[in-house]
Amino acid sequence: MNDTQHGMSRRRMLGTVAGAAGAVAVGAAGWAPSAAAEGNGLLVPTGKRGIILYSVRDRIGAAPDTSGVPYGFERVLGRVAEIGYKEVEFAGYTQHTSILGRQITPAEIRKILDDNGLRANGSHASVPSAVTPDTIAAFEQTLDTAEILGMTHIGTGNDPTGSNYKADWDAAADRWNTFGEMAAARGLKLYTHNHDAAYNFLLDSGPLDGLGRPTRSSGVRKLEYFFGLTNPEWVWFEMDIYWAHVAQYRYRSYVDPDGVTQTNVFDPLATVATRTTRFPLFHAKDGAFNPANSAGYDMVPLGQGDIDYGTFFANMGAKGYHNPMWEQDNAPGGAADPGRSLRYAEVSYQHMSGLRG
Repeated sequence: MNDTQHGMSRRRMLGTVAGAAGAVAVGAAGWAPSAAAEGNGLLVPTGKRGIILYSVRDRIGAAPDTSGVPYGFERVLGRVAEIGYKEVEFAGYTQHTSILGRQITPAEIRKILDDNGLRANGSHASVPSAVTPDTIAAFEQTLDTAEILGMTHIGTGNDPTGSNYKADWDAAADRWNTFGEMAAARGLKLYTHNHDAAYNFLLDSGPLDGLGRPTRSSGVRKLEYFFGLTNPEWVWFEMDIYWAHVAQYRYRSYVDPDGVTQTNVFDPLATVATRTTRFPLFHAKDGAFNPANSAGYDMVPLGQGDIDYGTFFANMGAKGYHNPMWEQDNAPGGAADPGRSLRYAEVSYQHMSGLRG
């Protein structure tokens, strides 16, 4: 009899133990297909399985070498397609100039995508930090590149602002609505990618500090405040599920306007499920629970960690709508192991393709 039939998988057991220790409960079993689950549908349809090229950045940017590992866009994207990925999120559009004797162009990258049956589904590009004639013109060029590559989304790898203060999030929302409207006019969805700090609590109340800024919180989280300020037709979101779980681990209490500490544990799944269509993209990044790590998790290939992707994808709503991109920041193995990032890409694809529910 397997773990799931006993009702206590490793993931559920870990969550129970971690909860008792004051850490994060990781979640229930369900990520690995069992005999009972074989008849269930795929949680990530074939055409929705993606990768952000940041995970294999070492090989995209590599000069030709004798390792036998693919390098540059043509060879790496060919290998990505061979593994089975169908969607690609970009993290830059350059490769080593020695491959072509010059830099590759967006049009040339688009041909490589088309030749391999791949679709560009987004990019961690630059969203300007101010709205001026020059930044508007620069963002139009960003949109031009997205259109050449055939994207449906365009975004950034950063939070809208790194600030904890309400006034800065108000200003960020105005800026994002402006650039989001520009993207929408081109048929593109502008999205922001989250890190854990975006789910910390907004400082919006209580006594002011020496600079006139609030020092306490009403209990609203920063990015959740941003949801309500931005036009849902212009501004979208890419949850990095790993960093959302780090936020669950790190940001569990706040000091209310009266100076009383309140407990409020973040729920990444509930955040998505209540506004599921505003999250067209995800980063599917796994983490092995490790309380010795200040983040609470160590990054590992998808399926080798303790974040319950089966439960998450099965319960976030709008099944078949979302586009998860595998990411692992520490996948590159350096000179000692140049093939590691592409090996991890294959391992992670196999896990993503096996999720059923």
